[in-house]
Amino acid sequence: MTVTETKAAYEHHDDGAGAAHHYWQGAFIGDEEAGRRLAELPAAVEAALATVLETETVLAACDALATALRDPAHPVRARLAAHLPEGEDPAVLAELGGLLGRRELTRKLRRELGSATPGRLDRADPRETVYEAWAPVGLVAHIAPGNAATVAPLSIVEGLLAGNVNILKTSSADTLLTQHLMAELAALDPSGALAARVLVLRFPSARQEWLRLMCAPADAVAVWGGEGAVEGVAAHVPAGCRLVEWGHRISFAYLTGDAWSDSVTLGALADDVCLHEQQACSSPQVVYLDTEDEAEVFAFAERFAAVLAARPAAVTAASAGEAGEPDPAEEAELTTTELVARLEEHLGLTRVFAAPDGSWRVMADTRSPLTASPLHRSVWVKPLPRERMIATLRPMRRYLQTAGLAGSRTDIAELSRTALAAGVTRVTPVGAMLESYAGEPHDGVYALQRYSRRVAVQADPDRFATTACLDDLARPVVLPRPAGPLLGKEDVQEPARELARADAELYFRSGGSTGAPALSVFSYDDYDTQMHAAARGLLAAGYDPVGDRTANLFYCGGMYGSFISFFSVLERLGGVQLPLSAGPDHRATAQALIDHGADTLFGMPSYLWQLLHAEADALRAYGGLRKVFYGGEHFTQEQQRTLKDTFGIEVVRSITYGSTDLGPLGYQCTESSGGVHHLHADLHTMEILDLAEDRPVAPGETGRLVFTTHARRGQQLGRYVIGDLGREIPGRCPCGRHAPRFELRGRTGDVMRVATYFLNHRRILTLAEERGGLRGELQIRLDRTDACERLTVRVERAGAPDPQRLRDVFLTGYPELGSAVTEGLLDLVVEPVDGASLDRSPTSGKLLAVVDARR
Repeated sequence: MTVTETKAAYEHHDDGAGAAHHYWQGAFIGDEEAGRRLAELPAAVEAALATVLETETVLAACDALATALRDPAHPVRARLAAHLPEGEDPAVLAELGGLLGRRELTRKLRRELGSATPGRLDRADPRETVYEAWAPVGLVAHIAPGNAATVAPLSIVEGLLAGNVNILKTSSADTLLTQHLMAELAALDPSGALAARVLVLRFPSARQEWLRLMCAPADAVAVWGGEGAVEGVAAHVPAGCRLVEWGHRISFAYLTGDAWSDSVTLGALADDVCLHEQQACSSPQVVYLDTEDEAEVFAFAERFAAVLAARPAAVTAASAGEAGEPDPAEEAELTTTELVARLEEHLGLTRVFAAPDGSWRVMADTRSPLTASPLHRSVWVKPLPRERMIATLRPMRRYLQTAGLAGSRTDIAELSRTALAAGVTRVTPVGAMLESYAGEPHDGVYALQRYSRRVAVQADPDRFATTACLDDLARPVVLPRPAGPLLGKEDVQEPARELARADAELYFRSGGSTGAPALSVFSYDDYDTQMHAAARGLLAAGYDPVGDRTANLFYCGGMYGSFISFFSVLERLGGVQLPLSAGPDHRATAQALIDHGADTLFGMPSYLWQLLHAEADALRAYGGLRKVFYGGEHFTQEQQRTLKDTFGIEVVRSITYGSTDLGPLGYQCTESSGGVHHLHADLHTMEILDLAEDRPVAPGETGRLVFTTHARRGQQLGRYVIGDLGREIPGRCPCGRHAPRFELRGRTGDVMRVATYFLNHRRILTLAEERGGLRGELQIRLDRTDACERLTVRVERAGAPDPQRLRDVFLTGYPELGSAVTEGLLDLVVEPVDGASLDRSPTSGKLLAVVDARR
């Protein structure tokens, strides 16, 4: 179903009596249609699973929905508020929005599945051609509880993050909040992929045939509720299907002698008891004291009763996450529990402290075994010496969840281990028992792993030596279409400075080769994602992490990121590395290469060119250099020929194409040469726009490269005009990858306005190489004289032809340049110089292509 069809179905559904209470793959339907489709559920699941759900599709839609839910004035929030249960605080939608943001979901993915793109078949170990991924189990059936409005939609989102088709049952007493939330989410996905994977039905548990049809084709069934609910569903779970139980749990607080006499601790404990009226699984039902003394138990219960008595009364109507007054059955359980406890006072076993109106009760009990509380501010207080904790609690291990501990630092460390051994799945401070963090395990497991399978593919090491990700050969990556205005460097600099501290963990500055150095900030998660992408690109280019011995010769310091980044890349590849960095002592660097057997060089072309020529004799005699991977600039074809002919280097290839702010953008494969790169399509989308207008160029034409990066938790860079020119390379690459290819065609700054003409640096460089025989570096300097402007072509003396011959090549091969000189508007000079005297960026060492000294 397309996004247009999804929106139309959502906007025109019938919400009246006997109406469309079910949401099925983008459409609201009634009972009769739902029954028909349930009978055909296996076919619908197979059709949906035939296409891959990109994780970014889920993240982008959830993040957009989160933004809407956090905005009280947003129409989406207003529409959904109408479907909240009676008395539910609309603030619950904002809380839900806080859980659906990109930052929270990305952190959840990384914590539970180890990656922000867990479904991609990447190498488990870069040194082996074994590919692993987390694959969806297939169909997940969710049986939602009836007492938590947000559990159902969040359960579906977890299923979507794992790539599954999801069918969810809500209670017949529930509102249509989940159905409408999923409809809003699907409407934010232009691809329609989310709608195809979401089905929400509302029907009573008595309709067993529908429950059977839901569960029969399922690969996992997630049940929220008590033992009765789980048993009722388990009867319909087929053999081999995972039953994921999210059942009721019991939690307790445990206080040492120092802690139970502390008034602050008692206040924090009261907070845990009163928040949500003990309706959460993490609410304390029992308070254990590290003692055997019955008198201490009774004395503590009396003191704690006074603290509870001072608390504000419970709410009388249901609101966000809170329980109202007990229903008749709960009231009966409260009364019975208290009466039995009072009767046992005559046996010296208990003592009860309760509010006259029955709004709270503290029941001290001299017996240690865990006893469930009737809730609604009802607390047991029991003795439990720490040495008996495991023996006492372990019989109840299937039901244990949270232990709130209070004591010294040493006590907390020791008691945490003891509580975990007894069966507890989470330990918190007293006062924080109901708090949670993004990606926290639930009841001792990660939900996303329960909804996923770990799969592996072993491939021939020879045939797949340069394949880092099998998916690159199988299908193109489809990311959300870029939208919004074009951004330039100045548009992202100020937001970068103001970025939230949580996302500004790593600071880099650009090399400043095309202007003032610019600041870029990253979260460590974003940096890690990008370094893994660069590592995959380097494998594609022919780097061998097992056999290559690499000297990292990029520039380091001054917040410049290239050396650090490629140190990280090699670390992730497990490659042998000599972290030398670019330094002025070429002799010492060459000696280190020889002494340690380096055969692969990483670095800037300018620096590598200087190093190799300065120490040519020693390095030729060594004869061990085999590969050069360069970045930041380009080796010309003539320079590459020199490296191969003079130094015996076999592979000269781009290490990556990228920028400081966007990270790695493209990579070369073994079939790529010159400026041709594949797009890192799992990170970015690319547009090629006209030089003068904001419209796409015709296929194959040169235009401005515009990138939108999707895999960033921090800085959001959409439709960023990077300043480079390029053209699309049509067709699929001979290497077999589906990732788009493009060819770099220089920078917008390479075009100079000189003497009323627009002249191109790259064209001058091409003429110098192809017609003039230049084998070294070239730089243009612009000056203004009294008579006219002067263009000086500075060429490296070691590889330069006769200056006059080169000047003639420029005048005859570049008509506009010849006309400017003939008309007396421009003075053209060709100046051979030493390579060391060419102007370079002080930060990165890059050769400055054009030095404009006109002032």
